[in-house]
Amino acid sequence: MLKLRFKNNKYNAVWLIEPKVTIGRAITNDLVVDDAYVADCHLEVLVAHEQLTLKNLVPNKPVKVNDADITTGCKLVPDDVILLGKLELLVVDPKRELKKPVPEVAAAPTRSVSKATAWALKANHTALGNRVFAIKEVTVIGRAPECDISLPAAHLSRRHAQLQVLDGFLYVKDLGSANGTYLNGKQVTEARVKRGDELRFDALSFGVLGPADELAQTTVRSRSPEKSDALPKPAARVTRDAKVKTPAIASEPEKSRVVHAAVRTRPLESRTKAAPQRGKTAILLLVIIAGLLATAFYFTQA
Repeated sequence: MLKLRFKNNKYNAVWLIEPKVTIGRAITNDLVVDDAYVADCHLEVLVAHEQLTLKNLVPNKPVKVNDADITTGCKLVPDDVILLGKLELLVVDPKRELKKPVPEVAAAPTRSVSKATAWALKANHTALGNRVFAIKEVTVIGRAPECDISLPAAHLSRRHAQLQVLDGFLYVKDLGSANGTYLNGKQVTEARVKRGDELRFDALSFGVLGPADELAQTTVRSRSPEKSDALPKPAARVTRDAKVKTPAIASEPEKSRVVHAAVRTRPLESRTKAAPQRGKTAILLLVIIAGLLATAFYFTQA
């Protein structure tokens, strides 16, 4: 089976499958070309097995095949170059391309298509029986048999949308479908898709299965140290409390300091009560001494 692709690989290629492939500016074409020279439906490539016939549907705007002007039609073979406006299209045979040295730029899509990822789509439509479709690094969804996920839905475009995984993140891109691609009910052209989102292609709805969002996890981890640093250290608080509540075995100087502190901190009331008591005792002693002196004087005179 042959393919038709842009020579500079700017846009996605299309398989040349029976009965025909249309080329033009309108989004209903199998290959959409964004060029002012190109009509809404400019070319048809009729396909019968691997026999290709190019038909120009706008004779007043000729195209070139291998630098020869074509106003009506001609046969096509692999490696033919079609010049449409300012864009060059190339007829390629994938079998031949495998035998040729492939440059690094062209090898990237082949690697991505063959590699599986952690992402998948789970059908929400009962007609699909809740099937789960694995997503590769590049996955094309559409009605055409050569799509990675081929779904026989009447209003689904032949190549409806593309899913691509880059650095672990999933992205969806609408491939110019007639009925649109929707993410969580909103029509999108290109968007990032997260786990738990709903993707809808025309009337076919899918739930997105995949890994958790690493950006959200990184944000949580980065804030945790700041919160822990802001909290007081419980170990220091417990240590201070232990010094107050638990009496330690003090040395002799420390015991004396405790005794002096107890004397210094004796209540004022007890000191004021002791002062009159000392005064009474002194008066009583003076009275006794005076009595003894008077008695002694009396006997000496007698």
